[in-house]
Amino acid sequence: MRLVLASASPRRRELLPLLGLPFEAVEPEVEELVDGDPLELVAINAERKARAGADLVAPGATVIGADTDVALGGRLLGKPATAAAAAEGLAALSGRGHEVHSGVFVLSPQGTVAGRETTTVRFRELGGREIDAYVATGEWRGRAGGYAVQGFGASLVSGIEGDVSNVIGLPMPLLAGLLQELTGAVPGLS
Repeated sequence: MRLVLASASPRRRELLPLLGLPFEAVEPEVEELVDGDPLELVAINAERKARAGADLVAPGATVIGADTDVALGGRLLGKPATAAAAAEGLAALSGRGHEVHSGVFVLSPQGTVAGRETTTVRFRELGGREIDAYVATGEWRGRAGGYAVQGFGASLVSGIEGDVSNVIGLPMPLLAGLLQELTGAVPGLS
């Protein structure tokens, strides 16, 4: 099976090898949709990325598209564009729980499969100095919700309910199940 990850995300490229499958990556140009129901949007964006990625490779490949975003009160936070926006977003998350939603879409010669994952993350109460110090690390850049749970952002979190790989950007148990459903192979074991 020729496996292709349709993503520019370094986090997804770090997680995918955990399935034990060789893969290549392409970076499709897809403008992500941001208005609407968060769970629907990540699913739609994942499919759009997979289909755009498939257009960049020879036929016959199995292409994975994924999209992850942070929702607070039913509204997507997206990736902050500036340090000030990152600080504002972190202040909104302070002391509260929020959802991290991912959509995964896989297309191959055998057909297509899709799934969604939601993980609840709770932040500690954060003071202004702490938010400023985190923003100064620059870790917020290019990250949904403006934080990285696998980096300095781990210190902001008081609890996670669900799949931590989803929070990082690629829900591995979901993806493994989708690949097995589509190809019959057990990722990393067959």
